[in-house]
Amino acid sequence: MRIGLLQCDDVAPELRERHGNYPAMFERLFTSVDPTLTFQVWRCLDGELPDDPGAVDAWLTTGSRFGVNDGLPWIDELCDFIRRLWETDSPLVGICFGHQLIAKALGGEVVKSSRGWGVGMSCNEVTGRADWMDPWQDGLDLVVSHQDQVATPPPNARVLAGSDFCPLYLMQVGECFLGVQGHPEFAKAYSADLMRLRAGLVGAERVDRGLASLDAPVDDRLMVRWILNFMRRCL
Repeated sequence: MRIGLLQCDDVAPELRERHGNYPAMFERLFTSVDPTLTFQVWRCLDGELPDDPGAVDAWLTTGSRFGVNDGLPWIDELCDFIRRLWETDSPLVGICFGHQLIAKALGGEVVKSSRGWGVGMSCNEVTGRADWMDPWQDGLDLVVSHQDQVATPPPNARVLAGSDFCPLYLMQVGECFLGVQGHPEFAKAYSADLMRLRAGLVGAERVDRGLASLDAPVDDRLMVRWILNFMRRCL
């Protein structure tokens, strides 16, 4: 399967030597589950957008330090491309910013959460079950780093997992769109370094709690299996 990665940010220069950039994170994790996957990257943050929704088999959108409501031209153009994917029933999975972008592009609402920053490990209850959730489990625990959240899902959305902190954590929209607020591609070491780098924004107390939460098990490979199952079912 050929996956098109819609890159919406770069790892901070201070962290890139140790952790690599986002495309490498995604490729490393996803190919550890399925070595036959191939990736093609479009740097959407630089205005590089695909011309053809059928250029690859399925699409994946990265997270970003930017917000979907920032009004940047490349974000508006990416929303337009997401609507083209929707119109052509092309498989798309949005991660964090990408999850929020799906909601915004298709008529939902994204807001800056009154609950503040979500960092470290997030623990979520799976409240809906779909055939691509194999192997099944009733919890989904992933690393997060976000201020914005989906407040209102778009039409045709089914919320599948959430928590008190982030009720709309995992959603399927129609048959071929899937969004998750968590970051399966973030290693715990990267999450820890990112929290320390952003301590001035996030706040020392929340960073301390986030760092402590990283002792919990993470469902990164499970989420990748679910994503690949979802993509293949769409295809």
